[in-house]
Amino acid sequence: MLTFDSNDEKYIEELATYVSIPSVSRDATPETMQEASSWLAHQLSFADGRVVETDGHPVVRADWLEAPGAPTILVYGHYDVQPTGDLAEWITPPFELVRDGDVMRGRGVTDDKGPVLIVLKVAQAFMAQEGKLPLNIKFLFEGEEEIGSPNLPKFLQEHAQELAADLVISADGAMWRPTEPSLSIASKGLVTLDIEVTGAKEDLHSGRFGGTVANPVHVLTEILASLHRGNGQIAVDGFYDGIAPLTDKRRKEIAEVSFDDKNYMENLGITEVFGEAGFTTLERLWERPTLEINGITAGGKYTVIPHIATGHISARLVPGQLPDRVLAAISKHVEDQKFDGVRVRLIPDKGGVPAYTIPADHAAIRAAKAALEVVYPGESVLLAVIGGTLPATALFEKILGAKTLFFSFSTADEKLHAPNEFMRISRLREGMRAWEVLWRLLADGAHRLAKVEKTHE
Repeated sequence: MLTFDSNDEKYIEELATYVSIPSVSRDATPETMQEASSWLAHQLSFADGRVVETDGHPVVRADWLEAPGAPTILVYGHYDVQPTGDLAEWITPPFELVRDGDVMRGRGVTDDKGPVLIVLKVAQAFMAQEGKLPLNIKFLFEGEEEIGSPNLPKFLQEHAQELAADLVISADGAMWRPTEPSLSIASKGLVTLDIEVTGAKEDLHSGRFGGTVANPVHVLTEILASLHRGNGQIAVDGFYDGIAPLTDKRRKEIAEVSFDDKNYMENLGITEVFGEAGFTTLERLWERPTLEINGITAGGKYTVIPHIATGHISARLVPGQLPDRVLAAISKHVEDQKFDGVRVRLIPDKGGVPAYTIPADHAAIRAAKAALEVVYPGESVLLAVIGGTLPATALFEKILGAKTLFFSFSTADEKLHAPNEFMRISRLREGMRAWEVLWRLLADGAHRLAKVEKTHE
């Protein structure tokens, strides 16, 4: 077994340097993204770590291919982070990693810089102590995951042969909860769009013009309200097309997972759960699609009639739903509604992502379960579903013909994307040991990997 540094502070200090780089892919300067990618490439110097330009933010690549006869693994993660949100809500500066008891706090610390650091330290330990890695390993870290990976498809297409692998292991993702080890066997797809309502050519004085012109905010709220029925069901015709009914077997499996609605509500500060009728809370979280209003942009706290109002919408998809068809269904729903005095248009974002699944009996899942059982002896490994979306997974399967194993030591309660994002310090050492064991198991032939059939466009 590898020996890792007994002092957590060494790893925390390195992570602090990484977190201090404000690599917000949505609006960071090219220089900032270059700094973050260069930091990663330096960490991968043992495998010819390098920064490779794309049409957007660069990717970081590295290869160690000196294990003849062993499987080839592509390790994936990302170095970009979400915006900070309201700085007033942060307990400490977002880009200053702060240790607070048994956790460390900072933007990106758990999504995805801490989990990526775990992989780097394992690879470096193998090289320092054994002079080699147990597998052939290719590394791919991108800088646009938080904005939907818009340039990853082209990069993968252009480098498909170079990136060919038997399996992708993602350092991104998250365990279901901190009280038990888990693996994710599915993630939801994603479609995002804006609904824009335009009235007059400019904002109007609400006293001088009120009552004589259509108000885009009024119209927008009517449209948004029409997306759901009162029982939580989505009211868009065709939205549910392609979804297989939830089987009794699957419902039984979900019912056997420990889940407390009362505790769930207390943690969220709500008094009632709400959602599609006929399903439990966990069934909704894992098996049902969503259509959410993420925000409204219009006017402000001043006395005008806004000339434009925009609703920001996202839909999380489950197996069977196709992003283009979901988008078409929403578009038709909006177009079928008629309003006088305004213009309504739907503006879809690029890069719809289908849902992703990996079979529960896949060799990689079996190996990952065995690795977690070593690190967490006596505990059962839960097979869970990620409610969020990792765009790269569908791309890896479609372009490279390889399944993706989620193997992150982030946990879902660590305020990913929110103020005061944190990661448990214990996860660093647990993750290092688990990645080491996983790589050894995949290398010894006991968990034979087989690529899926590549799907062509």
